[in-house]
Order: sequence, then C-alpha cells, then structure tokens
Amino acid sequence: MKKFSFFLLSLITVLFFTGTVQAHFGLILPSDDIIGEKDPKKITLKLYFMHPFEQEWLNMEKPKAFGVMLAERKTDLLNTLINKKIKGKNTWETQFTIKSPGDYIFYFEPQPYWEQAEEKFIVHYTKIIVQALGKEEGWDREVGLPIEIIPLTRPYGLWAGNVFQGIVKVNGKPLPFADVEVEYFNEGGRIKAPKDSYITQVIKADANGVFTYAIPKAGWWGFAALTEASYRIKKDGKDFPVEIGGVIWVKAREMK
Repeated sequence: MKKFSFFLLSLITVLFFTGTVQAHFGLILPSDDIIGEKDPKKITLKLYFMHPFEQEWLNMEKPKAFGVMLAERKTDLLNTLINKKIKGKNTWETQFTIKSPGDYIFYFEPQPYWEQAEEKFIVHYTKIIVQALGKEEGWDREVGLPIEIIPLTRPYGLWAGNVFQGIVKVNGKPLPFADVEVEYFNEGGRIKAPKDSYITQVIKADANGVFTYAIPKAGWWGFAALTEASYRIKKDGKDFPVEIGGVIWVKAREMK
C-alpha cells in the first residue's frame, strides 16, 4: 500500500509539473489610451500581475517604483497608488490628470514574485504609452529599465490586423534572439482557446533584438520579452534564478 501511495504521489507530481506553464504578465490598464481635446483629462490606471487570457489575477505587492515620463522628465507616482482587491488578490490603482500634450509613458517595477511551480522569482518591468492632445512625440523614448521593449511601431492608434514591432533591450543594448510572449487581455473570458498553445503566442526576436507580430483582434495585447537576470535571490537559505521581463501593452480597435 505504501509503494502504491508513493507511486500515485509521484505520478501526480509529474503530471502537475509537466503541464502547460501559464505565462505571467505585468499590466498597466488605463481607462483611455488616446486623450483628445473633448475627452476627460483625468484617467484611471490599474496595475495588475496576472494571466491575462485566463483572467486570473496573482497577488501583487506594492511596486518598488511607479512613475510617468513625459519628454525627458520623470515623475514619481508611487505614493498615489491605492490597494484594490480582485478575487482576493492585491492590485493597485491611481488617477492621473493630463495637463500637457505629449506621449505619457507610465511604468512600474514590481517586487520580485516567487513562482513555486518553476522555482524562480519573476520581475516584470511594465509600461504603457498614453497619447494626449494630439502631440505624438516621445512614444519611442527609453525609460531606462533593466529590460525594456522599445516600440518601433507607434504603440497607439492601431487597427486590428496592423503589425506591431519592437526592439528588446537589456541595460540599453539589444538582446539578440530574445523570447517574446504575447497574450490577449481576454476581458470577461469571452474568447475560448481551442488548445492551450493558443493562449500564449511565442515569438523569437532576430539577431538585432527586433520582433514582429500581426495583431489579429481588437483589444489590449501584451508583449513580454524574457531573459534570466545576472543575479539570484536568496530564499530559505538557497539562491534561486530570477526571470526579468520587459512588458509593453498596446490597444487595437476594429475598423468600422
């Protein structure tokens, strides 16, 4: 009986750890991504860590850093964040008032997230660009994050079917052949994936760190460029690897 129980436990463990690993995404979700003259100038920004296609939220401690960059100027917004619970998980929210024309790059650095199933920590540096009042200038500026996707396609005003391109950089230098995961924010879980492989799309950047993706559907799309950090984090007396990700979100609309 003991041998059978051990075999059953081992089988369950193998099945659990050889199943499909869900992709993790940091997310900044603004109430609007393009602010016109007649639009409300106060926007809401929601910060999540989640599986966006499955609409599963993960617990997110208060970020280490959260700010906005307009032109070359950065503004610290960390103390404006308010804790919100979704399905018992910590998320964060703030409001921001647009005062000047330009491209606003919102970004955050999270606390390291321990992923037990993969025995590693995850740190996703996440950003979103909000265009304001017609001045389309600054969307391709680098925030200076340890890993970052710099858009080569203007990251707003996109139609479903448009191609989005970006370059992956680590410490300001292109990362050749970077792995880039792509996922749809499947609000309300309306889209059903026929197989698990459809949930997370996977791209390989080229030798210059450039990737390309054709957006098939209207909505929010996240791109996460992943690599292993040069450092490790200690937990329970043992050093574990750290996955760092540069994440950017873009929105596409249907042409009607």
